[in-house]
Amino acid sequence: MKQNKYLHVLYKTVRIWAIIVLLSVQALAKDYDYISISNPFLNKTPTAVTSFKAFSGHQAEVAAGVQAEQILKAGLDFTGYLKIMDPTAFLSNPAESGIQLGQINFKDWTGIGAELLVTAGIEESNGQVKLQLRLMDTFNTKLLVGKVYSGPATQIRAMIHRFCAEVAKALTGNFGVFGSKIAFVSTVNGNKEVFSCDFDGFNPRQITNHNSISLSPAWSNDGQWLAYVSYAKGKPDIFIKNLKDNLGAIVNYKGINISPDWMPGKPNLAATLSFSGNQEIYLLTRKGEIIKRVTKSWGSNVSPKFSPDGRKIAFTSSRSGNPQIYIQGLDSEEAQRITFAGKYNTSPAWSPDGKKIAYVGIEKNKINIFVISVDPHIGPPVQLTAGQGDNEDPCWSPDGSLIAFKSTRNGGRAHLFVMTAAGTDQRQLLSMSGVQSEPDWSDDAGFVVE
Repeated sequence: MKQNKYLHVLYKTVRIWAIIVLLSVQALAKDYDYISISNPFLNKTPTAVTSFKAFSGHQAEVAAGVQAEQILKAGLDFTGYLKIMDPTAFLSNPAESGIQLGQINFKDWTGIGAELLVTAGIEESNGQVKLQLRLMDTFNTKLLVGKVYSGPATQIRAMIHRFCAEVAKALTGNFGVFGSKIAFVSTVNGNKEVFSCDFDGFNPRQITNHNSISLSPAWSNDGQWLAYVSYAKGKPDIFIKNLKDNLGAIVNYKGINISPDWMPGKPNLAATLSFSGNQEIYLLTRKGEIIKRVTKSWGSNVSPKFSPDGRKIAFTSSRSGNPQIYIQGLDSEEAQRITFAGKYNTSPAWSPDGKKIAYVGIEKNKINIFVISVDPHIGPPVQLTAGQGDNEDPCWSPDGSLIAFKSTRNGGRAHLFVMTAAGTDQRQLLSMSGVQSEPDWSDDAGFVVE
């Protein structure tokens, strides 16, 4: 009797703990992100992207489906955390058998190692298209994202990227880079002008026409304003431009006016001005009026970059004798030096989570990109580029998964490249004549995800 009573109590205890564990797992699963883009040892997730099912099957529809498939694969591959699988390995073809959840034999996909599956369909009529797009978890046999987009065929690229953003949100908790743009500098007829392009290098567009030297483009958080430096008036001044309404201002104090950066969430900028005789960092209004002086030290203080919360500025200063990276709060006059390895470190760029800073370091006449934690206890800087030309001008993607930069690795002429935040998958961003430099990645503010 006592043994049965003991076993009964033990059974109830084990059952209660099993329920607690199950509820805990369910709670964790509810908030679980499939992919941690901040993981430096991230393995790419094998993803099968199938051909678009052409519901009517006429020539224009099939051609539009092929175009959409190429855009979709390129977009998902650009993330750096998905591995797009070779379709020759596929055991079935949803474009023929069906693209909906209940029509998929998931064993065909788990059997070849595909953890994610994307199916798609297209209808085209008189230049209008309707896209059906689905992302499925093959091992759990469930639908993660299902979207339908309609519009003119000329908007296929935009519609596909809206879906890619939904995929990124489902897998990482963040909409990713798909609505962002990159501003950069490129040579034109011997001059330097500011351009912009889509996140993946497509659709480059010239913004300035000063026929002079234009440098250091910087996006405002809402993507409506661009600040940059130009020698159009004979010396370096800061031009502040609204890209839609053609409004703006010029910061043209005596001396140099350089290296603008927008304050997150406010229409203010940080910049380096030298009217006092020394290169110091100031906080400015969007009209160029001085709000306050931030740095007060001998030596040059340049390249200010706001932290994501807008409370601190990272910058380059020669106050210790050689250029090094410092951090200073806007409400403080004390600056903290964060780089000690190497004699020349410059061009700081905060990661979007505020935990890291990418920068340029020069060692043994080699120019490379490093990343260091803002917390000095975490560890030494990590070198991301090596042995491939000079690498400069790092900037982070809005989700923190990628870094764009300038490199001379292809024949000595500088072009824009992109890599993951861990330094992997380094590839050229766009192919243009001339020399490209100084990328600045916008937020996703102008992108609407439905």
